[in-house]
Amino acid sequence: MLHQKPITPMITRRHLLCALCAAPLAATPAFAGGPAIFAQGGIAIGGVDPVGYFTDARPVAGSAQFRLKWRSAIWHFASHDHRDMFERNPHRFAPRYGGFCAMSMSQGGVSNSIPEAWGMHEGRLYLTHSLTAIDQWRRDPAAYVAQADGHWPTVFCE
Repeated sequence: MLHQKPITPMITRRHLLCALCAAPLAATPAFAGGPAIFAQGGIAIGGVDPVGYFTDARPVAGSAQFRLKWRSAIWHFASHDHRDMFERNPHRFAPRYGGFCAMSMSQGGVSNSIPEAWGMHEGRLYLTHSLTAIDQWRRDPAAYVAQADGHWPTVFCE
């Protein structure tokens, strides 16, 4: 009876290179329910009530007492009614681009946003990373939205 060595797969440079190239993809979150939501510490919009932008025309502090999990983020609301409004139609109230900066998205990038730097366009909420950025965005929101729509969600898929 002949003794045979077990066959072990040979790792080539090509295999190693493919593994190294695929490693960042393995670390990227999966977006089965759509693109990611910007949520520092798991809380969307820094705990600001997204419905408040529509009802009070300003950022309104939300409360953990009135919270809801949607798209892997926790959303805070100022009242039970606001939470219910959001739950019935989250796409109406959630900020576009998952709450990431609309100006950065218009340039094909991704950056954080702050609740105070906000604007509305055609009934939708947009956030940016600074008050300077939202001032620029307000000069021509239609153009910035068109540019950002061309990048969203491809910036997460490249």
